Amino acid sequence: MGYKPYLMLVSDLLAGKRLVSSGMKEEVPRAQAAIAEALAGAAVAVVSTGDAGIYGMAGLVLELLPDGSGVGVEVVPGITAAIAAAACLGAPLMNDFALISLSDLMTPLPVIERRVRAAVEGDFVIALYNPRSHRRHEPLARTLALLRAARAATTPVGLVRNALREGQEVRLTTLAGLQEEEVDMLSILIVGNSTTVAKDGRMVTPRGYLDR
Repeated sequence: MGYKPYLMLVSDLLAGKRLVSSGMKEEVPRAQAAIAEALAGAAVAVVSTGDAGIYGMAGLVLELLPDGSGVGVEVVPGITAAIAAAACLGAPLMNDFALISLSDLMTPLPVIERRVRAAVEGDFVIALYNPRSHRRHEPLARTLALLRAARAATTPVGLVRNALREGQEVRLTTLAGLQEEEVDMLSILIVGNSTTVAKDGRMVTPRGYLDR
């Protein structure tokens, strides 16, 4: 079971399997259907992108699973989008970092802004998920405004589209140079902290070894 585009990503593994796909914003019915199949004795795989436990379906399935159901659940970890994007960029996540989704479909925009401010105050490297869709531009615009008010214009920013997938694109820019129009839902943005540097086309956040 899964969102149709996600099932397509693993189509080579699905031969002979019964597939149940659904569209965007149908996560709850999808999880409920998966649980119903499992309670009826089927072995069910719920396909989610990235790591199933990060902005994925694992939490929803566990929330909806009835207490004492006896259904065994295995959460299979994947390579998270942030880690995939970081590997493409170099080593931007070598010190403390924060993952923040800019989707206001589930989280109100004021809450997103509060979390961004807290991450900025803590000088975290920040990985931004779900940054900008065709209709949802404001969360990214507000987030960049907060970042640009607090961090140097030269702060390195990594933009990765389709990380570790066909059509991968990697760009290293700065807070000043980033253009919002370049960003979409297939993108991950990684914004450096006060120590992050661009070195030979790579993004590097020192761990602190050389300061000891």
